[in-house]
Amino acid sequence: MSIADEELAEQVVKIKAPSRGRVVARRFFTMRQGQLGFALLALMFLLAFAGPHFTHWTYTDKDFAAFLRPPSAEHYWGTLQTGADVFAVTLRGMQKSLIVGLLVAVVATTLAAVVGAFAGYLLGWTDRVLMWVVDLLLVLPSFLILAVMSPLFAGGAWVLFVIMLALFLWMITSKVVRGMTVSLKEREFISAARYMGVPAPTIIFRHVIPNMSSLLVVDATLNVSSAILTETTLSYFGFGIQPPDVSLGSLIADGSKTAVFAPWTFWFAAGLLILTVLSVNLIGDSLRDAFDPTSKRGS
Repeated sequence: MSIADEELAEQVVKIKAPSRGRVVARRFFTMRQGQLGFALLALMFLLAFAGPHFTHWTYTDKDFAAFLRPPSAEHYWGTLQTGADVFAVTLRGMQKSLIVGLLVAVVATTLAAVVGAFAGYLLGWTDRVLMWVVDLLLVLPSFLILAVMSPLFAGGAWVLFVIMLALFLWMITSKVVRGMTVSLKEREFISAARYMGVPAPTIIFRHVIPNMSSLLVVDATLNVSSAILTETTLSYFGFGIQPPDVSLGSLIADGSKTAVFAPWTFWFAAGLLILTVLSVNLIGDSLRDAFDPTSKRGS
């Protein structure tokens, strides 16, 4: 090999193609709606978790000299009928809604990926049993079950609420994952790993699930807004986050009674809910286009 060929080979080795993650991130942040969604969601998190440090009121404090007062220098967003500071209470509810939404999305998407991948890869009786469970959960009245179990969510047992909510948000995705796994298991690299004696669980976790990362990331993102809206709806009817804790749903339910003559008790919580769900949906749509190489929106 000549010196020129050696130098050319060294240059080729040094040139590294950007990883898929970098390509997706670059496409995502070139989209205006992706930038807007990311900025909005970052602002919501900053407000929810840093905002309480800018007031001396906590969500449990009561000002018995200021019942249902409009926004002022003392109470930035006014007070409730109980004398609670709307700013502190709303940010506490927003914290809880964001945490619930993220945890539910992670649990639901993980469960969908594992169940769908095992069902599609193993097939046979494993597939039949897992899909029977999926079909059963699809026909169960999830709202009624969560409503009946709502007394168990009191006393800080909101983690149980997260688990129960996640159990009813993963079934459709698992069916999609199963279908993709059935076709993916016939690919050459999967067949090679199988012929080499690699155990099925290892193939599923190292090869099958990672190759569906685009679907799972987008699904997890969209599940955040679904979980937040579902939690808000349940809390609105008194079946979600239980007192003494609060969420945006419970605040909207309480504020709807005084929204006409004291709009600050309702519209701050409702506005933050709309902005949060909007930002998550913008991020989900942008991620879907960023993962799709045929999309022109990210080019």
